[in-house]
Amino acid sequence: MAVQHYHGSCQCGAVDFDVEADLDHTVACNCSRCRRLGSVLTFAPRSNFTLNKGGDSVTEYLFNTHHIHHLFCKTCGIQSFSYATGPDGTEMTAINVNCLDDVDPRSLKPVLHDGASA
Repeated sequence: MAVQHYHGSCQCGAVDFDVEADLDHTVACNCSRCRRLGSVLTFAPRSNFTLNKGGDSVTEYLFNTHHIHHLFCKTCGIQSFSYATGPDGTEMTAINVNCLDDVDPRSLKPVLHDGASA
């Protein structure tokens, strides 16, 4: 697929974003949070992510090591993205592929990440 432009949002539309991402590289994690959410994730540098609206509509949840800023809509509860710093120091965005328009996450082949053991 290579890097392409995608538009996404939460369920109610209060959080709206655009991202340049490569859906050939997706992850399904089994940590206590991702497992419950059913998230399929792709990662992009923060410079490839634009929050069009909803900065004031999200609230943050931190758990475990408190390194990932899980942001979800205060109205509908959908976590469409998170912020973190990559191992090399790059500011990253984790995108919940389920929140991207015109993308069927079930057609992707995510790599399984054992976050439960991390």
